[in-house]
Amino acid sequence: MVLSGGLVLGLHTLMTLLSPQEAGAIKADHMGSYGPAFYQSYDGSGQFTYDFDGEQLFSVDLKKREAVWRLPEFGNFAYFDPQHGLASITMIKAHLDVLVERSNRTRAANVPPRVTVLPKSHVELGQPNVLICVVENIFPPVINITWLRNGQTITEGVAQTSFYAQPNHLFRKFHYLPFVPSVDDFYDCKVEHWGLDQPLFKHWEPQVPTLLPDTTETLVFTLGLALGLAGFLVGVILIITGTCLSSTPR
Repeated sequence: MVLSGGLVLGLHTLMTLLSPQEAGAIKADHMGSYGPAFYQSYDGSGQFTYDFDGEQLFSVDLKKREAVWRLPEFGNFAYFDPQHGLASITMIKAHLDVLVERSNRTRAANVPPRVTVLPKSHVELGQPNVLICVVENIFPPVINITWLRNGQTITEGVAQTSFYAQPNHLFRKFHYLPFVPSVDDFYDCKVEHWGLDQPLFKHWEPQVPTLLPDTTETLVFTLGLALGLAGFLVGVILIITGTCLSSTPR
């Protein structure tokens, strides 16, 4: 990938439900945060998000132009006009050229992402589960994430989140893959990003202990041998003790 244009991040924070504790001190019971909102000239993409108490409630993507709730159930209890989010992105876009000139067209450093793959729940062969590919430390927020099974690309059933903001002004993203664990299948989460010299593959396969065919017989033989040895030692001790007692003067 070749980075073109620039990236602008807009951060807006709103404190809500404030309650005074003592003279000169204010404690925030809850925090609502509009942001990060960003626009980048590469591919003309942008995003506006809203967080509450550190959890993302929804996001507005410039291309989808609609509010996407992190959990669909949230949309049943609240409403957000996506035009408000698009207006914030448009405002950032309008200032992009000015900010690029002021920075002397200096490009931000690309940060290599960190990737982790883990199952949603305890893995049992033949039982449906979900693989989660967690990609952290993303900057800039332009990335390709692909699932592979046995080396073949998978597109059916996969899902992903929008970009989540991290405290260090980097981003994270989650990709999901429903699957049925099998000893014959292995999976890879493929990540492409400007911070990587080449695509990164994070491998995962079910860890199933392999038992040899004669494991049970071996266990029974070992246990019997141990019991026989213990009985022999007890017999020897009893014989020695009896001999000592019989030779003792009355």
